[in-house]
Amino acid sequence: MSEQPASPLRVLFLCTHNSARSQMAEGLLRARGGPSFLVFSAGTEPGTVHPLAIKVMQEIGIDLHNHTAKGIATFATQPPMDLVITVCHEAQVACPIFPNARRQVHWGFSDPSRVTGTEEERLAAFRHIRDLIAARIAQLLEHKPVLSLEQLYAAAREAGS
Repeated sequence: MSEQPASPLRVLFLCTHNSARSQMAEGLLRARGGPSFLVFSAGTEPGTVHPLAIKVMQEIGIDLHNHTAKGIATFATQPPMDLVITVCHEAQVACPIFPNARRQVHWGFSDPSRVTGTEEERLAAFRHIRDLIAARIAQLLEHKPVLSLEQLYAAAREAGS
């Protein structure tokens, strides 16, 4: 029988607008990580959740309809985050060290909302980023059960390289 952490590990995905990449990452880890994780997302300049992010996540059975974009200040008075993962280069620059984070890593993904063209071309960009994030999450979760913060940090760093 394998041990589980005494309490769920707190993971925050951080992006600029908290509209697509961080929302998709939050949805994926929440759906696939189980009770070992409490998962959140935030933005350095929060906007609104992108409708195409909602749509491509719905395609894989993850509902983001009730998600809202949140700023990093939302987490200022909450318990520390065990791991903060920046998912865009701008957030890494704007917030190189997240206050109240025990560990922080960077997984850089391009912004699918910047893609122009037909709706199908834009959806393809969102699907591509969703699938890249899903692959990183799967790599992170290969190390289950995560028994400690150090194991989580090592797995996240490995997944990001």
